[in-house]
Amino acid sequence: MSTDPDTRLADVDLAALVPQWFDWSGAADALGVTPSRVRALIKEHQLAAAVPVPGEGPKVPAEFVQDGELVKGLPGTITLLHDQGFDDREIIAWLFLDQDFPGRAIDALRENRGSEVRRRAQALGF
Repeated sequence: MSTDPDTRLADVDLAALVPQWFDWSGAADALGVTPSRVRALIKEHQLAAAVPVPGEGPKVPAEFVQDGELVKGLPGTITLLHDQGFDDREIIAWLFLDQDFPGRAIDALRENRGSEVRRRAQALGF
């Protein structure tokens, strides 16, 4: 899914964009930690969460977890985008939209192409 250049990241329909979500317990199980640790990872900007469907609680994209760990390069990318003023919802949208990678930034991270993702994330600040 790509988006109109005039569409704000905060306005993207995350439920349509992200195919699978974890609640706190599901994310904790996938990572082998407690739900309180998941909340701490979000607070520390090592992980991002958003409310994909109004009225439901916040959730974490399932694709943020790979082989029982956070996707390599994801925490640094999230921190970089937070430092540039993005909120979690915007970060998730940016990672899952079809960009110029080719493909989605989350796919590039999962394929160990994190330096390319971080370079493009840094360029957003200029």
